[in-house]
Amino acid sequence: MSNLGIKKGDKVVIIGGGFAGLQLATALTKADLKVILVDKQNHHQFQPLFYQVATGRLEPSSISFPFRKIFQRSKTVDFRMADITSINPTEKKLMTAYDRTITYDHLIIATGCKTNFFGNKQMSEHAFSMKTTEESIDIRNKILFSFEKEIFARPEEKQAWMNVVIVGAGATGVELAGSFAELKNDVLPKDYHNIDFSKFNIILLEGSKNTLGNMSQESRIASRKYLEDLGVTVRTETLIESYDGDVVTLNNGEKIPTKNVIWAAGVTGNIIEGLESEDVFRNRYIVDRTNKLKRFDNIYALGDVAYMETPKYPKGHPQVANVAINQAKLLSKNILKSIKNENYKPEEFEYHDLGMMATIGKHKAVVELPFIKFKGPLAWYVWMFLHLMLILSVRNKIVIFFNWAWSYLTKDTSLRIITHIGYKKEEIISSNTK
Repeated sequence: MSNLGIKKGDKVVIIGGGFAGLQLATALTKADLKVILVDKQNHHQFQPLFYQVATGRLEPSSISFPFRKIFQRSKTVDFRMADITSINPTEKKLMTAYDRTITYDHLIIATGCKTNFFGNKQMSEHAFSMKTTEESIDIRNKILFSFEKEIFARPEEKQAWMNVVIVGAGATGVELAGSFAELKNDVLPKDYHNIDFSKFNIILLEGSKNTLGNMSQESRIASRKYLEDLGVTVRTETLIESYDGDVVTLNNGEKIPTKNVIWAAGVTGNIIEGLESEDVFRNRYIVDRTNKLKRFDNIYALGDVAYMETPKYPKGHPQVANVAINQAKLLSKNILKSIKNENYKPEEFEYHDLGMMATIGKHKAVVELPFIKFKGPLAWYVWMFLHLMLILSVRNKIVIFFNWAWSYLTKDTSLRIITHIGYKKEEIISSNTK
């Protein structure tokens, strides 16, 4: 395998400031390169805690980190806030949504994933997804607004505002359902004295036989028991046939009135126009063991959007943060060594799975490490510690720890502000006049 061909002074453009893009840009801060990080958001988003923003446990600023703040002391890494619409590999330039161009010598695509609605247009139009901080805030606003709406709703309309349907029982769906259940049990009845929260139904739908289908049988059983103990209705081997914004129709013919459907059932890679179809497989760029696209000497893909076959993962790596981070670490190592030694042979990537974990509620979590599996309070504390350590700044670590400690001691949270609901004012007014 040849040298990467990256030389001192080259312009390296990274598209996407998620786990992979940020890791790579940070590792290259001291390299003799001109690095430009491009993202349509001006901040890095800590996706594993989106569900806590959606359920009012954390403020968005606690898990969001402005790129210019991160790199304010770097003289080699710059940031551009732009939405890249296409790649022109022949001219080595990127087109943005503002009809401006960004040129590059070497390009790294780390655009991550977006929600996969599997072609269901109704769901994409009416259901909430949770892939950005803004979408998490939208969920929080809508759920809290639903209780305000329920107070004024006609009797036949009330239950639709009190049903929350979550589609997909992977880690995101399970954590979201558990967090909503704790709100129902410990927090919301204190705020809404005139609402009967026994009628607030949290319904988790899963097409396969189990919750947390990518974990062990012990974790699947434990997670379902935790959810049901909290009052969540878990329906496995159940699919949504349709949703018109008012009623969910299941594959068994059952209808559930609901104004709140959250889609957590799958993701697909964020592909950018400009490359050929032969460069893409299942909405992921086909890369070699150094993350380089096979038809190009100067284009790479990392993380969720990269499809790499290895002996241990012949069907590609799982789309998880740890893969993205480790691919970025190895690529940065290869780049730095290639700059210093033009005869350097890049190392090949292989993923070593460090385990999985999910939290369902207070003292309710499952952890699977390569050498041990455990659940319950210890797993919950381990989950909290590891996620807290992954937060970037000391300030944000302190803020999150304080919020978690306050919630732990009081079973309460003060982060229940409804914002930017101007588009719903007509609904509120019409309800008040009925």
